[in-house]
Amino acid sequence: MRTRNALSVLTACALTACALAAPLPSPAADEVSAGQVVDAIEAVFGVTPGERRNHTKGTCALGEFVGTKEAARYSRSALFSGDPVPVIARFSLSGGNPNAPDTARSARGMALEFKLPDGSVHHMTMLNAPMFGAAQPRTFLDLMVALKPDPATGKPDPDKVKAFRETHPDARALAEFVATHNPPVSFANSAYFGIHTFRFVDGSDRVTPVRWQFSPQDGEKRLGDDELKTAGPNFLEPALIERTASGPVRWDMLVSIGQPGDSENDPTVLWPADRETFKAGTLSITAAKPQKGAECEPINFDPLVMADGIAPTDDPILQFRSPAYAVSFSRRLGDK
Repeated sequence: MRTRNALSVLTACALTACALAAPLPSPAADEVSAGQVVDAIEAVFGVTPGERRNHTKGTCALGEFVGTKEAARYSRSALFSGDPVPVIARFSLSGGNPNAPDTARSARGMALEFKLPDGSVHHMTMLNAPMFGAAQPRTFLDLMVALKPDPATGKPDPDKVKAFRETHPDARALAEFVATHNPPVSFANSAYFGIHTFRFVDGSDRVTPVRWQFSPQDGEKRLGDDELKTAGPNFLEPALIERTASGPVRWDMLVSIGQPGDSENDPTVLWPADRETFKAGTLSITAAKPQKGAECEPINFDPLVMADGIAPTDDPILQFRSPAYAVSFSRRLGDK
């Protein structure tokens, strides 16, 4: 039986990880392919034909983004022109289980496609945690391998999970964050983080390293321990639909400026909290709907789809996400 019968184990670990210690594998051992990673995800969760291999359970939304003049000082991106930019959004749960309960201790996602005036698009793909659970693709692959269900029990082999914990310290920070923060009461009451370092590029080609988060104007609210027991498995989508029916849901895009010595290529390492931060714009979500047949369903939210004015770093996880998304997307199309 697949991992859906061992949900309590996997939702606690999938795409996060658990407390760890010991050195990372050598760089040569980190050389994995996108196909290997997608194969490993499928081995854990199975395949739901026609659906995403990861972040399978999700909700579509529509809205707009309006950038600020201060952001335009650092980036020439049309995102920060001050004019409304149409947005297609998708909110999701991590993992490949389309029936994952909304109370699962796992990451939530917010993916955005900005429709720029010149016809180009820009993607942002975020999590509701300030760090990722792997510094190298090998860690993520090894997690999926460790979580593959034992055919005899339908559950992960505890020895393999323990071995993963003991050999992958780069997974520690996200695991601890997920373990100590209950899931949100609503997609609207969660902050979402860009995870990676990006580069803002201004009109003179000046480059500024940045990290960003989208902070909810409705405030961050998490389920209490008692609410976790009674919330039910599918409250997030109807809550977002109901909330947008009463008016726009807004997040402020807050951008932190990196300083020399701040990590640019390791998404498991946070920047110091005292970094200069400014408001780069406001995202307004005005409608939400089930994803089947909706605007977000066919979009491959590749985070390296970027328009002029924002550029990626050499972060190996960021660079790996694009080919992994492409493999997943091609398989999803091939299912139909």
